[in-house]
Amino acid sequence: MSQIFTISVDAMGGDHGPAVTIPALSRAAGRLGPDVRFLAHGDAAQIEAELARLPDLAGRVEVRHTDKVVASDEKPATALRRGKGSSMWNAVEAVKLGEAAGAVSAGNTGALMAISKLILRMSADLDRPCLTASWPTVRGFTTVLDVGANVDCDAARLVEFAILGEAFHRAAHGIERPTIGLLNVGSEDIKGHEEVREAHRILREGAAGLNYYGFVEGDDLTRGVVDVVVTDGFTGNVALKTAEGVAKFISGELRAALTSSLPSKLGALLARKALLAFRERLNPPAAAPLLGLNGVVVKSHGGAAIRDFADAIQVAADLARSDFAAEITRSMTRLGLGAQPTTAAAGQGGE
Repeated sequence: MSQIFTISVDAMGGDHGPAVTIPALSRAAGRLGPDVRFLAHGDAAQIEAELARLPDLAGRVEVRHTDKVVASDEKPATALRRGKGSSMWNAVEAVKLGEAAGAVSAGNTGALMAISKLILRMSADLDRPCLTASWPTVRGFTTVLDVGANVDCDAARLVEFAILGEAFHRAAHGIERPTIGLLNVGSEDIKGHEEVREAHRILREGAAGLNYYGFVEGDDLTRGVVDVVVTDGFTGNVALKTAEGVAKFISGELRAALTSSLPSKLGALLARKALLAFRERLNPPAAAPLLGLNGVVVKSHGGAAIRDFADAIQVAADLARSDFAAEITRSMTRLGLGAQPTTAAAGQGGE
């Protein structure tokens, strides 16, 4: 008999709350199988109203009521002081208590990172969690990290990200030995600031046992040159938001062109299936796991649709079922890296 597997969900997080998060449970349940259960944290009346429309979830969702919600614009420090008992806090705490294998929220990014670090603590002597995104490329997906959690990073932090990214990519995308690249302004050894060059030296010497490729540049992100791209949270977040903006621009221009005349509309109708597939490829990443914690926490973006939040639940389940946390510990021990004093300031990311 299969063991019950539980995912904890902040049902109130994001722009749409239970109207998205609860139907997403139904979509995810169909993928994950009959042995998966859910804890839904938030306003019981709203959650149960959505559940009443989803008979396939009968007996698979336990509702944990709370009327406290972390606001989308709440500062992380405020969330730590006032957030106890909120839907976000309770969703993460369920992982610590062993009631769930992972937690998912579409709420405030900075608050989720601060609450998760406080409740779950860091693994393998890491200092702070980082956010990762699965970036669509011509070869499939590239894992990019950090995409907003740590604004400034020293060399040791970048090496830690490489270890985290390798373990995540293996768990999420099934690549046994992912290739790692450091994002830089050029491919030559002399390019970039001191922290990037030092991280390059450490990774090239091979102490971490990673499959290190070397420096990559911005245009390599969508070419899929490597499986994992490592950068600081400032650069990663700017790159992510730029890519999202370009994707929206292209989609808008294409829509305008295809509706500009009757022949264009007829052509769009004939190519509808291909155009839908094109739009799907341009969608922003649905899930950004917080890596480095003693537990699985996945951030879905604030404007997530039902499909997006279901994808985030799938990522949480894949990570919880994998060996990635133990892999990180082994790699960190082998390299001799842990939480080290650093003068780099760390900042909170946005959506």
